[in-house]
Amino acid sequence: MDRDEFRKFGYELIDWIAEYYDTIENHPVKSRVKPREVMDKLPPNPPNAGESFENIMEDFKNIILPGITHWQSPNFFAYFPANSSMPSVLAELLTSALAVQGMVWETSPAATELEELVMNWLKEMTGIPVYFHGVIQDTASTATLVALLSAREKITSFDVNESGFQSNKYRVYCSTEAHSSIEKAVKVAGFGRKSLRRIQVDEQLRMIPEELEKYIQSDIKNGFIPACVVSAIGTTGTVAIDPLQSVAEICKKYSVWHHVDAAYAGSAMIIEENRKFIEGIEEADSYVFNPHKWMFTNFDCSAYFVKDKEILIRTFEIMPEYLKTAADNQVNNYRDWGIQLGRRFRALKLWFVIRSMGVEGIKEKIRNHITWAKEFAEEIRKEKHFEIHEPQNLGLVCFRLHLPSVPDQEKRNQINKRFLETINNTGKAYLSHTKVHGEFTLRFVVAQTNVTRDHVWNAWKMIKEIAEKFSKNEQ
Repeated sequence: MDRDEFRKFGYELIDWIAEYYDTIENHPVKSRVKPREVMDKLPPNPPNAGESFENIMEDFKNIILPGITHWQSPNFFAYFPANSSMPSVLAELLTSALAVQGMVWETSPAATELEELVMNWLKEMTGIPVYFHGVIQDTASTATLVALLSAREKITSFDVNESGFQSNKYRVYCSTEAHSSIEKAVKVAGFGRKSLRRIQVDEQLRMIPEELEKYIQSDIKNGFIPACVVSAIGTTGTVAIDPLQSVAEICKKYSVWHHVDAAYAGSAMIIEENRKFIEGIEEADSYVFNPHKWMFTNFDCSAYFVKDKEILIRTFEIMPEYLKTAADNQVNNYRDWGIQLGRRFRALKLWFVIRSMGVEGIKEKIRNHITWAKEFAEEIRKEKHFEIHEPQNLGLVCFRLHLPSVPDQEKRNQINKRFLETINNTGKAYLSHTKVHGEFTLRFVVAQTNVTRDHVWNAWKMIKEIAEKFSKNEQ
């Protein structure tokens, strides 16, 4: 493709993207293809000769697009969002064109300095202490692994980096509701799955600090060394909020690294009244949230903050001759702030979004989402057909069919599973699920960039109609 063709097809693609967003609600939110259907429609071998862009786009429209679940649809209420926005899309276009490899300051000074700037902006915007240091990771899963590796090196005086684990005596703690990425990170960091202690939760699914301290005391008594506690400001299942202040005090008492996972909920800290959820953050060692979830910035963009950047850098620093530069002592070289050597210019899209929307614009969207979720929850509470999980936090509502005539939990779970499938099969909305105390529970997340109150209300009317049919069938 020459530059004239690039210009021609580039204009066409921008038009297609704009049209896609204009008509996105015409697509079923959840893809309806069957397993292997996309693969079976494509040739098994690569082409020997290049194909025209027109032919490639035709296959994209006819084969790829039907296999897409439309995360940017305002009727997407599943999981947590992977949001985008028009400024972010345009910034990604520039990022792709520049193709920066921002491993060190010298390889693109603006990439490094803009990253430092926007991370400072995020601290100011969300109430993170100014003495924390920020770096963009790809995902919260990576940030959790970075935190565990840092905790590992701190507790071993950086000996594992030199000699590897000499014994399996270290322990990591999280609640039974914590994200699966913690278990993965424990494995990858070399602690081993058996080193992970899962702490009991209360009726609101929050970590119980007294139970955490009991585990820590028992492990110390039995010759183990507590290395890290991961608390959650918004669990994946129900957005349960662990008691951060109490956990922080325990971690400080026993000199344990404290990592705080606020992947989804962290963006909501831009609204001052939500900062009650992170009281005690000043005592944490590291903290992460994802602007790609609820700050309208394309995936992937995860904001990771650490109190002691020297521990972080010593954990990851490698200094081969070919990476040394004259500016090393004056700048951040973010290749030493995480796992990757190569780094995308992620700061650009975050900068575009914050400048385009402004702090107040971002606040307004998030505040609306929280308001509409609360309104949805109020409607759920009024209806005899439903049960709701309390408390309802931020933009998530967890609910299920109320089935008093069905005493068997497994049967109730199967009915609620069919209920969810029926909703999703309409193509008009997409919800996901979790289990709360063993009960299959639907999750309705109001957080998509372009969602409006009407979208929430229309989804509610459909859900209510389907629920009435299910309830009649089960009587």
